[in-house]
Amino acid sequence: MLRFFAIHGGATCLPDWDLILTELNVATMVEDCGPYGVIENAAVAIANGRISWIGARADLPAGSATESRSMGGRWLTPALIDCHTHLVFAGNRSAEFEQRLAGASYEEIARAGGGIMSTVNATRAASADLLLEQTAARLDILRAEGCATVEIKSGYGLNLQTELKLLETIRALKNQAGISISSTFLGAHAIPVEFRGKADEYIDLVCDEMLPAVHEKQLADAVDAYCESIAFSVKQIGRVFETARSLGLPVKLHADQLSDCGGAELAAEFGALSADHLEYTSAKGVDALAAAGSVAVLLPGAFLTLGETECPPVALLRDRNVPIAIATDCNPGTSPICSLRTTMALATSLFRLTPAECLAGVTRNAAVALGLEQDRGTLETGKRADIAIWDIGHPQELSYWIGKNDLAELLVAGRTA
Repeated sequence: MLRFFAIHGGATCLPDWDLILTELNVATMVEDCGPYGVIENAAVAIANGRISWIGARADLPAGSATESRSMGGRWLTPALIDCHTHLVFAGNRSAEFEQRLAGASYEEIARAGGGIMSTVNATRAASADLLLEQTAARLDILRAEGCATVEIKSGYGLNLQTELKLLETIRALKNQAGISISSTFLGAHAIPVEFRGKADEYIDLVCDEMLPAVHEKQLADAVDAYCESIAFSVKQIGRVFETARSLGLPVKLHADQLSDCGGAELAAEFGALSADHLEYTSAKGVDALAAAGSVAVLLPGAFLTLGETECPPVALLRDRNVPIAIATDCNPGTSPICSLRTTMALATSLFRLTPAECLAGVTRNAAVALGLEQDRGTLETGKRADIAIWDIGHPQELSYWIGKNDLAELLVAGRTA
């Protein structure tokens, strides 16, 4: 909305805003504007849920606002984005956690009937109401740390009925959470017991029944899969991705976590939004991701929990200018972490990412990993006013502290969440 104000006998068009924030510092996270895109002594104007103006306070144009607030020198960043989670599940796998501490490998536990199938059994038995209640509680933890966008995958159903139940739970959360939820169908997560030794037949089910039903009900924003020796081959996942592509759904991939299975190359072949994990990805895989423009999503929580020693090829990813995002991978087996801030700290210590890379990894690059970069992930004019307000002295502190929540306020589309 605009108003007209008479100056020197003429009419000048001046902006009206819903909210003006002043006395603040901003880490815009705009690429090519320095590590954090810092604007000191800044102002931000918001109208209709979007950033209408941002810049130095001294340059703020004249205008009126419904509300003006002083931030007392606080720092503003884009609201955080957790671009890889498995939040909707029942039960937990703390017993397997003890088994791993005693020396059992993740692969041994999975082949003995544990791992993902343990959670599948608990999730199949859980009511929709229980899943909604428990997932909402986990989501609240992320929101309290500054997350305004969270991706949630299905994948603990592995049959049509339960996969739809999980995706419908995610849809219910979209309507009630107060933050944005991105929904991902992960039917090709593991081979269910009833299809043991018949992986191709299960992929038939995913392609011929599950994906069409999910698409018809408009329950998924993207399709994911697990390409690994204990899950599905490149050829099998290729079939899933072909089906997704025929339905107009973007894809992403759990790739090269436990071995180099060619997952990164497969993701690149299908123009995946992201390839996630990547501990064993080769230089060829990194080159493929760079050519495809896919995001590398690193998951230090799983790396820590599984006691891995092979780090993702961070130096190669930097050298090839592959965008790096980080995420919690929150799940009951391999990454029981509900804190994106903790994940940022882990990424510095385990993968040697810089604090600026970590913040970019949960804002700008995480938005790209979800295909949302035109709408959020940086603080720029026209983008949605998803803003985290922090009691910190500098944004580098967001990867420094562990267990200290510095969030003063979270704005989602310009309103307090």
